[in-house]
Amino acid sequence: MAKKRDHRRKIKFSKQARRTKWAPFWTVMKKYGKGKRVHPSNMTRVKRHWTRTKLRIKPFKQRRQHLG
Repeated sequence: MAKKRDHRRKIKFSKQARRTKWAPFWTVMKKYGKGKRVHPSNMTRVKRHWTRTKLRIKPFKQRRQHLG
């Protein structure tokens, strides 16, 4: 059962990673024109950083260490 849950969590992480990526350089030229110097992050709707905003996804369950 745990493997399925971990898989869903990985899918959530991968979706969020795709949303925060910068746009390719050629899309900037296509949208703003050849002479315009705009940073590709301006075309990304969601801006996320690990210190600023969290995803609120529960951490992986770790196996208990046997100390005996």
